[in-house]
Amino acid sequence: MGYGFNGFGGGGMQQLMRQAQKMQQDMQKAREELDSTEFSSSVGGGMVEIKMLGNKVLKELKIKKEVVDPEDIEMLEDLIVSAFNDVIAKIDIAEKERLPQIPGM
Repeated sequence: MGYGFNGFGGGGMQQLMRQAQKMQQDMQKAREELDSTEFSSSVGGGMVEIKMLGNKVLKELKIKKEVVDPEDIEMLEDLIVSAFNDVIAKIDIAEKERLPQIPGM
């Protein structure tokens, strides 16, 4: 019948391949932009601050000396965990917003 692979004409298959390549390039560009974006979280009234890149590499952790209490290390630990989880959640939201969703992946 003159139809190529899976019923697509030769031009249709090439068009599909070009679209797939463009989508892959767009995803790569979006991923690179997200990876280099800086996200931050501040908890405890600014007592603990975290800066992280979109690729989830920790860039900076600041702890104000007022929150360092040798008698209450658990509070400091809780603040660090809270700031870390908050910044990870921000990155996850940005990933969902910026990166195209591919069914089945």
